[in-house]
Amino acid sequence: MGLQVLSCSTQAILILFIRAIIKLLIFFEKRIIIIELSRKNFNFAHSFFNSMLERNLILEGADPATFFGINNSNIQFIKSLYPKLRIVARGNVMKVIGDELELAAFEEKIREMEIACQAYNVLTEETIINIIKGQKDATVPAKQDHLIIFGMNGKPIMARSENQQKLVRAFEENDMVFAIGPAGSGKTYTAIALAVRALKNKEVKKIILSRPAVEAGEKLGFLPGDMKEKIDPYLQPLYDALEDMIPLAKLKEYIENKVIQIAPLAFMRGRTLSDAVIILDEAQNTSTQQIKMFLTRLGMNAKMIITGDVTQIDLPPAQQSGLIHAIRLLKNVQGITQIELGKEDIVRHKLVQRIVEEYEKQNEKNEKMKEINEGKH
Repeated sequence: MGLQVLSCSTQAILILFIRAIIKLLIFFEKRIIIIELSRKNFNFAHSFFNSMLERNLILEGADPATFFGINNSNIQFIKSLYPKLRIVARGNVMKVIGDELELAAFEEKIREMEIACQAYNVLTEETIINIIKGQKDATVPAKQDHLIIFGMNGKPIMARSENQQKLVRAFEENDMVFAIGPAGSGKTYTAIALAVRALKNKEVKKIILSRPAVEAGEKLGFLPGDMKEKIDPYLQPLYDALEDMIPLAKLKEYIENKVIQIAPLAFMRGRTLSDAVIILDEAQNTSTQQIKMFLTRLGMNAKMIITGDVTQIDLPPAQQSGLIHAIRLLKNVQGITQIELGKEDIVRHKLVQRIVEEYEKQNEKNEKMKEINEGKH
């Protein structure tokens, strides 16, 4: 009887033990499955993150503010077209994270957008879509006759008159060009547009703009303020033209890095100006020594444009204008050409042309009276 009870107890213990073993096996089996799944998930995640690349795309040619758009509107639009990529823009850098193949294709399109933005000073959603679709021709604005460059917001800057067009051709065919004409005839503006085009096309490495620092009988020593304050009023028209053609942030960068240099004529002494377009504005107010000094600064792979108005000479009466002397002396030198602009080229207010005409009439009368008086003596 005792043995039978013991046997039953043993059986119960064995049953409990077996159940415990089964539960333990089930527990460990679940653990193994979980571990295996975790290992697979880890391998998948590891593989996924290993396939993701990070790349910093630097905008070197285009102005970042123009490229990214107002309040980063262009970047937001680009993000919507590339939902699989993570894109962060700061300064002139785009940090992009994504699949290697998609990232490579994205960078190619961004470079095309950068070229378009640099060329036209504007980047629109239409241009972005056309580039992504591969419709390159559609990104180019309609061809316009006598176009020099695209200014701010894609505004075309053109040689509008026949003589301005002659100036463009003369610049393309010669290393030194004299552009003579009245105020408002577009000689300086056209010259600066040609210089900016050459810089954008990487034909030169820098632009150098200069003016005589003494006009209307004023001398720097008698003007108030430090040197920059004294000089800037004379050079402001050059800044104004540049601001029409280059985004402000990019222009500031160019000036800080001396890619664009704006300085009085006196600062040119002792320099050799190579790989540059050099413009001397208001050259009628130079002496013969000053203009000779300037013209002989011309270095390798450089071009010069000298602009002036021989009817607005502010030099002392006894002093000869260096511009008049130079155009007479150099008129037959190969590689140097002269373009004359007139009142018909004036692109300012219509009254300017009429004013110029009246002054020309007055000058003709004065010359005749001078000849008569000289004849009497």
